[in-house]
Amino acid sequence: MLPLILQAGAAEARLDILQLVLNASPVVKGVLGLLILMSVASWFVIGSKTIYLSNAASRSAKFQDAFWKTGRLDEIWRISEASPPSPVGEVFRAGYTELAKLQKRRQEATDSAGDELLGDIERVQRALDRARTTAITDMESRVPLLGTTASAGPFIGLFGTVWGIMNSFRNIGAKGAANLATVAPGIAEALVATAIGLMAAIPAVMAYNYFSRRIRVLTAEMETFSSDFLNIVRRRFF
Repeated sequence: MLPLILQAGAAEARLDILQLVLNASPVVKGVLGLLILMSVASWFVIGSKTIYLSNAASRSAKFQDAFWKTGRLDEIWRISEASPPSPVGEVFRAGYTELAKLQKRRQEATDSAGDELLGDIERVQRALDRARTTAITDMESRVPLLGTTASAGPFIGLFGTVWGIMNSFRNIGAKGAANLATVAPGIAEALVATAIGLMAAIPAVMAYNYFSRRIRVLTAEMETFSSDFLNIVRRRFF
């Protein structure tokens, strides 16, 4: 009875998580290192994007409130210069800058044909589209890393698990015995890789879905603002 108790105690000591990682094979250690690196990078993206998108949403909301409360575009331009940058504000600045260029060119021209006016509207619209695309690109930067971690993390951990189980069976074959003390450390070492892979993937997939929704909302706000701004420009200037 006593030898069995001592044997179980020794097996429990070998099942310490830190010892399992330190005594793991080089391949499993490489898998664990890669997963930890991916997890740290994901948490950095989660923190930075949470702050960035929160500021972008609040600043865009404040700018839109100022835009609809102010009647003059030049006054709104001064407000945008004094305010922190926001996605909707950058779209307005791009459209207003292009509009100012067109107004200056029209003042210098002797006459304006209907086709030229239509071309001017298209130039303003293209400026709005470029600014919106740039803002979307900035908001989506580094977010694909979360999707990569969410999709690849479990498979990388599974690879480490399979490799660890292979080593366990090799040890069983070398020792010629399949008792608990022989099997448990290798199986536990293998399952640690799967656990780390899931720990990296679960927060990443949750954050990816959350950020994707926030970006879609801000994109819709920019599209709506672009349409409203273009309609105002048509009525007032063309």
